[in-house]
Amino acid sequence: MGLRHFHPLAMLRVHAVAVAVAVVLLLLLSSPSPTSQLSFGATFGPWINGAAPPPSPPSPALTQSQSGNGGQEYAALRALKAAISDDPHGALSSWQGSNVCAYKGVYCSAPPPGAATAGAVVAGIDLNHASLKGTLPAAVSLLAHLTFIHLNSNRLAGAVPDTLGDLQYLTELDLSNNLFSGPFPASTLLIPSLVYLDLRFNGFSGELPEEVFAKNLDAVFLNNNQFEGEIPETLWSSPATVITLANNRLTGPVPTAYSYGGAGGRLREVLFLNNRLTGCVPEALGFLPCIQVLDLSSNLLSGHLPSTLSCLSGIEVLNIAHNQLTGELPELVCDLRRITNLSVAFNFFSGISQGCDRLAGRSMFDFAGNCVPGRGMQRPQPECDGAPGDAGLSCLRIPGSRLGAGHAAAAARMRSVQRAGALSEAVMLVFLELALTRLGIDCACELAFELDEGRGLI
Repeated sequence: MGLRHFHPLAMLRVHAVAVAVAVVLLLLLSSPSPTSQLSFGATFGPWINGAAPPPSPPSPALTQSQSGNGGQEYAALRALKAAISDDPHGALSSWQGSNVCAYKGVYCSAPPPGAATAGAVVAGIDLNHASLKGTLPAAVSLLAHLTFIHLNSNRLAGAVPDTLGDLQYLTELDLSNNLFSGPFPASTLLIPSLVYLDLRFNGFSGELPEEVFAKNLDAVFLNNNQFEGEIPETLWSSPATVITLANNRLTGPVPTAYSYGGAGGRLREVLFLNNRLTGCVPEALGFLPCIQVLDLSSNLLSGHLPSTLSCLSGIEVLNIAHNQLTGELPELVCDLRRITNLSVAFNFFSGISQGCDRLAGRSMFDFAGNCVPGRGMQRPQPECDGAPGDAGLSCLRIPGSRLGAGHAAAAARMRSVQRAGALSEAVMLVFLELALTRLGIDCACELAFELDEGRGLI
């Protein structure tokens, strides 16, 4: 599946981008339309095939006479031009003379508050889809007031320079669809104001650092690279609204350590498809409160599908196709109210419940290539006979004790423990799993809602 560019949701935390907001507001005041692809308060629909990138910023209005930082910025842009060996569309042909604010693709504004300069500064570079061949030089850090760098869809190669960490005002970095290589660019983790990181469609390799999900990013696009190793447990600590890890070489389990009430509650889209992930589908995924798109397809996941997924009341796209899942497809998963695309195709499900049976034949429900008796477009019987066993596979090891008298009492008990600061994540998940096994899924969802005390977990 091709993952192309689209304009992500930008629900940004003020404390992480306060300085950058001031810069963008100044840009807005000096231009007829926004100069950056960030749109405060914007929303986006579920990602399926992506969308075209946002339009380029408007033409700059500032002139050389207004620029008070021209020498250093001129040197930086000359270094960037010198690092380009092929410019087939003449994107840099206007980069002549010292008036850098007149360069095509260069956007100027008044300096941010507190900056040690007078006059206009270079606030952004947008050279998307220019097919430029070359490298990204270290001198780009001399553009000290940059708020965005948009360089997607070029032929830039080599490593990302370490000096990017010096860009204290940078909020958006789009290096997607290039030829960059090497390990994850650690310099991006040092950019203090960064909220949008797009490294898609490159040749980055090695393991993902834990810090990428601990950073205050709103959008993390890492798909279509060559990243390998296990996904860090810090994944669910990320405040991001969209995370794409698809089409890499990631192995191991889907992280199970979802932090109850933590930052992961903002996540709306997460894509794991086409990796080499193993193990089960974690029960904790059912308690992501805002998730709209969850794609686990084309991995090696096995075991039964957890009933907790029925708690995903806002989910619109759920894709678990092309795995090794077994058992009967839970009825409540098929009863998700907002689901528009549910694919369980090419697993080893041996049955579908009555609720799922009602969806059979609809275009939004795909269960082809399974082992459901009497249904068309299923696997040959020899393949079903060789279906992988789950051997009691579970993401949790639940003790044998009983829950007690009803979910209300359990909720009260957990609230008291939580208030005392002694409710660990593991204990919380154990209680929720006990609620599922002893009380049923409806009670478990209600229990989770009560525990959240009105914050809207479900």
